[in-house]
Amino acid sequence: MKSSSPNTSYIADRPNISRIILIACAAALGGFLFGFDTAVINGAVAALQKTFGASSGMIGLAVSSALLGSALGAFIAGPIADRQGRIKAMIIASVMFTLSAIGSGIPFGIWDFIFWRGLGGVGVGIASVIAPAYIAEVAPANLRGRLGSLQQLAIVVGIFIALLSDYFIALGAGGSAEGEFWFGFTAWRWMFWSEIPPAILYGVAALMIPESPRYLVAQGRDREAANVLAKILGGNVEAKVEEIRQTVNREHKPKFSDILSRRGGLLPIVWIGMGLSILQQFVGINVIFYYSSILWRAVGFSERDSLLITVITGVVNILTTFIAISTVDKFGRKPLLLLGSIGMTVTLGTLALIFGNAAIDPVTGNPTLTGSSGIIALLAANLYVVFFGCSWGPIVWVLLGEIFNNQIRAIALSLAASIQWIANFIVSTTFPPLLQFFGLGSAYGLYTISAAISIFFVVFFIRETKGKELEEM
Repeated sequence: MKSSSPNTSYIADRPNISRIILIACAAALGGFLFGFDTAVINGAVAALQKTFGASSGMIGLAVSSALLGSALGAFIAGPIADRQGRIKAMIIASVMFTLSAIGSGIPFGIWDFIFWRGLGGVGVGIASVIAPAYIAEVAPANLRGRLGSLQQLAIVVGIFIALLSDYFIALGAGGSAEGEFWFGFTAWRWMFWSEIPPAILYGVAALMIPESPRYLVAQGRDREAANVLAKILGGNVEAKVEEIRQTVNREHKPKFSDILSRRGGLLPIVWIGMGLSILQQFVGINVIFYYSSILWRAVGFSERDSLLITVITGVVNILTTFIAISTVDKFGRKPLLLLGSIGMTVTLGTLALIFGNAAIDPVTGNPTLTGSSGIIALLAANLYVVFFGCSWGPIVWVLLGEIFNNQIRAIALSLAASIQWIANFIVSTTFPPLLQFFGLGSAYGLYTISAAISIFFVVFFIRETKGKELEEM
């Protein structure tokens, strides 16, 4: 992009809302791929285990290998974003998504499958950092919460589309991921290949949106920043550029030591960001989206019905995210988090109680839900998704884009997102062994404890950021 003076014809008294929303949606496509890539394996888990003769521990690693890649991607996203810009980081993620989607459908064994999933995970990690940071940097303060929630909406839509495509691909292959689908290839391979079109679209969309004005100012490209601000925010853009420049001038080039305190440890706000990330995963939400098809099969549902239940759960997740988008800038971040924590504690506790007291099938060794217990479990599981979807799902991403000041935002967000993926990896990898050796009751009991801890974390450590400019953080 060439430097030029700002075109004053674009300056308006009010922000160009439609343009801002389109830009935010394009950036949030990374969130869509984030959700799609991590959830698409749901329908293929049983087929992968049978195809490669893998143990439960190896399948846990195969499912969660993308998460290790995501931790790496999140950690390197900050330096890439600060040196190369937000747009180039999005394009790099797009390329990784595309290569991973192709490779995951043509593995010769479980180990090269793990490699391709890990590569896609790096793209997921980069996208998980860039989207909230970019959206926070282009959005006006009064819309930032709702626009920041687009990241989570994109994630849950991506999860839903992945689960829906899994369902219909399996349906077209006779109701099983192991059946033959198009051109003689098995259905589970097409589940991964279905990610190729949105991965390419993400890269194309990234080329059509402007660079972050805060990144441009940090690079000394003030005129380009003013031009971007004029087109999206309007008003006195020169004053806004000067405000950003003052924060940049007070700060040096971002580096990891910026998030360290004088005593050598991490800054308190960084610990809070990491705490949000860990608790978001330790409540076990991704067990629902990574393993729900085998989870419901374990308690007696057919493969087709299990996939359908998973699709319904995806719809619930989307609808509740809309609740968060419509209320986050009205009620604030902290009240929604607190409501979600209480609701998740109750619903997870219900699931732990039901599965912990369920009769065990002597043949399969799985719990059997009889009478009304199956219906109650389904309701509790979906209510759990409701409470997560209107609180900890979207609000954590909003807060991670907001709570760090301009100097440390990219680096601190990278660290927090990396920790989030590691926590996700721990939960996802341990679930199959927990299910096999201790049962669903024990697994949900652990997630219930984490949800209860999150209540106290919100009360004592989270400060409200509603309506504040990023330069005030």
